[in-house]
Amino acid sequence: MSGVNREIHLASRPEGWPTPENFRLVTTEVPTPGPGQVVVRNRFMSVDPYMRGRMNDVKSYVPPFALDAPLDGGAIGEVVAGEAGGVKPGDTVLHGLGWREYALVDAKGVRTVDPGLAPVTAYLGVLGMTGLTAYAGLLDVAAMKPGETVFVSGAAGAVGSMVGQIAKLRGAGRVIGSAGSAAKVERLTALGFDAAFDYHDGPVYKQLRAAAPDGVDVYFDNVGGDHLEAAIGAMNLHGRAAICGMISQYNATEPQAAPRNLALVIGKRLTLRGFLVGDHGHLRDQFVQEMAGWLREGRLSYDETIVDGIEQAPEAFLGLLRGENLGKMLVRL
Repeated sequence: MSGVNREIHLASRPEGWPTPENFRLVTTEVPTPGPGQVVVRNRFMSVDPYMRGRMNDVKSYVPPFALDAPLDGGAIGEVVAGEAGGVKPGDTVLHGLGWREYALVDAKGVRTVDPGLAPVTAYLGVLGMTGLTAYAGLLDVAAMKPGETVFVSGAAGAVGSMVGQIAKLRGAGRVIGSAGSAAKVERLTALGFDAAFDYHDGPVYKQLRAAAPDGVDVYFDNVGGDHLEAAIGAMNLHGRAAICGMISQYNATEPQAAPRNLALVIGKRLTLRGFLVGDHGHLRDQFVQEMAGWLREGRLSYDETIVDGIEQAPEAFLGLLRGENLGKMLVRL
């Protein structure tokens, strides 16, 4: 194929908070597919908090991004060249090579989706990794039971907003969320949360105590730090926490103090369990069936914040870290 392709490369590794200077817009040629490959014209790409960790050159559960090379992440688009493994031009596919307008992908590494069943962006959010993270973390990792009280941090984000709604749909007795603005708190109430608070309005542990006077049974953690400490203090005997993320610490340049009340884990017999969505693929069919049903019935809502243009992808990512998104942060290419 001929034509211009634009990509976002990692120009340097951030120290603390990333800046625009850590990214570079690079112009290349549209790739040509080889055997077993297809070229996808990306339409939307996702930016996610976990990407911040991949910008550091440290050993983790996923390799770090390489310098002077395109970043990657979830994307959806249309196959425009190549045919292999049942994938052909015109197909809408989901894959992992975002941060570029055209992606050269192994056909076995894409998943064909039906754009007639749901908006294509849903496959990057509510019906994709985001939704499965919420579903698996709440129901499999934390094993929420009907009637329990659930606390969700980062509750207005893509994952947190799903956790709260799934909890209510699965019979939680009370669902509480924390968020970073009055507008987000109002949105959580509209989504069916029983209580919500702005963590800027006072100590988290005090606001949580007021919102959950009878304690918390399940905590879904997207934030860490003072939220995790407050949750441990509020949790009832045999409470469970699904540790999904700790965005409050991703840009720290000094080691952060652990929750100061970890000794409570012993007497309360708490379970704090970290998890990765990739370990819960066995739930995918059940997840899609249940979530799609709730969407069709109008019982589940999702929010998206969409930024236009590949050149704006770094700013979209920085905005995500600053909490400027409501729901899923996406870039339209």
